[in-house]
Amino acid sequence: MVHTWLITGASSGQGAEIALAALRAGHGVIATARNIANGAAAYPEIAKLGGVWETLDVTDHDAQGDVEELILQHKVDVVVNNAGYGLRGVLEDLSIAQIRGQMETNFFGALAVTKGAIPTFRKRRSGTIVMISSASGFSGTPSQSMYSGSKFALEGVSESLADELAPFGIRVLIVELGAFRTPFQSAVDKQVISEPYKDTVADKTAQRITAGHGRQAGDPVKAAQAIVEVVTGTGRGADLKDILRLPLGRDAVTRAHAKIDSFSSDVERCRELANWASFDVPYDGYPPL
Repeated sequence: MVHTWLITGASSGQGAEIALAALRAGHGVIATARNIANGAAAYPEIAKLGGVWETLDVTDHDAQGDVEELILQHKVDVVVNNAGYGLRGVLEDLSIAQIRGQMETNFFGALAVTKGAIPTFRKRRSGTIVMISSASGFSGTPSQSMYSGSKFALEGVSESLADELAPFGIRVLIVELGAFRTPFQSAVDKQVISEPYKDTVADKTAQRITAGHGRQAGDPVKAAQAIVEVVTGTGRGADLKDILRLPLGRDAVTRAHAKIDSFSSDVERCRELANWASFDVPYDGYPPL
């Protein structure tokens, strides 16, 4: 089946690779970005393969309406919320303006795009919404607390949306990327850790991320192909049509297992106390189990 993909933040990095992978698989692509001239110049193959560039800033007041129009105009049935950036720094060092900016793009921008897609997808009773998250959206990263927070928030909404939208035939897929060799990382390497945090876990994590830039193990071309295959249920994704989360990269899998083990340990250690904190007579209403 041929799909038409709308991809945000398609002018560079992982977004551009997803666009190319979808086009090479025979799908249509609406590649969006704030500056489509830069994207078209950096990735001329997108247009050569039939991709269409459209200007979209996910933080604009009109972003939701713009997306709704694009979906109707181009008959889009797959939306990829890829636009975002990483904010480096410990919470104490970050200004509220920086924090709001991070959430505005990574979280509220994705929600605006998603809200623009839902009405048409609901009426059609089909469609796929892909949330590009991160291993840091499942397992917090020191020195990137607000980036982690923006992705944790996105994942929480996505979990709820998956259940809300399933009755209308709409699928939600969370993609948790590990460290991939894209320009994304360089956008945060200019940030520094203030003196009180020198030699702490935050500082050491930030230094490790910076030192590893350009040598990340994740292959963005393979990641893009994996996303296309899981969305379309083809190739390596043929048996993954019902998954909610797609971790990509060895580090993403390792971090996920470590988080699951830690979480399970805490739950088991607190089980008796947790049960004690309930009324003696069970209540069969909320929350649903």
